[in-house]
Amino acid sequence: MPTAFITGATAGIGAAFARRLASDGFDLVLLARDAPRLERAAAELRDRYAVRAEPLPADLSAEDGLAAAEDRVRTGVDLLVNNAGFGNKGVFLDVPVSDELTMLRVHCEAVLRLTHAALPGMLERGRGGVVNVSSAAAFATRGTYGASKAWVVNFSQGVAADIARRSGGRVRVMALCPGFVHTEFHDRAGMDMSDVPGFMWLDKDDVVDAALRDLRRGVQVSIPGPQYKAIVGLTRVLPRALVSRMSSSTGRKYE
Repeated sequence: MPTAFITGATAGIGAAFARRLASDGFDLVLLARDAPRLERAAAELRDRYAVRAEPLPADLSAEDGLAAAEDRVRTGVDLLVNNAGFGNKGVFLDVPVSDELTMLRVHCEAVLRLTHAALPGMLERGRGGVVNVSSAAAFATRGTYGASKAWVVNFSQGVAADIARRSGGRVRVMALCPGFVHTEFHDRAGMDMSDVPGFMWLDKDDVVDAALRDLRRGVQVSIPGPQYKAIVGLTRVLPRALVSRMSSSTGRKYE
């Protein structure tokens, strides 16, 4: 069976990837910080889908956790989903710089290092894929969070182009850029999302469906949902100052 490695695998988009890939017959390596919750998630997936589900408790903001993840990825995975991420509780200058640096380590350094660890084996085997979960915020103005997600998009596109030439398109790298998704993300960040209209919300299982479909098609930047395709398109033609004013406040009220 093919093996998928998923970070941030116990909740939200990561958990949705785990369920979908298990149902498709993938064995799983699941990474998250909360060991008891991770063990429960792995057991449920094994019982329901009759696949291997290996829990790897690790903190990607710590060197030992990131090194453990790299070591496991190097043993061979067919699909890497770099999903782990979080939002800080406040805007820039209201957040300790140590928390901002932690965000950059999880959103950027971990993505770079795990992608770097996964690709040599995929190229050797002549198949594989990497999904780096970014955000529609990459195309807007959302402080350190948006800046880190913009890095993920740019990084993924660059690596995708390099790898396509080496693999003949059999190894693919893609940035996944969902908008607002019903997960634990906003509650954990203490964000008041009451001003976000219903049509702006995406279902996490639909996001995963779109991501896997686009990965098979060789898309380098996947933007699930017609509303977000339209919004991202507008950000590319509207004046940057206007995009900044519109995007910097929507959904960024902190409790």
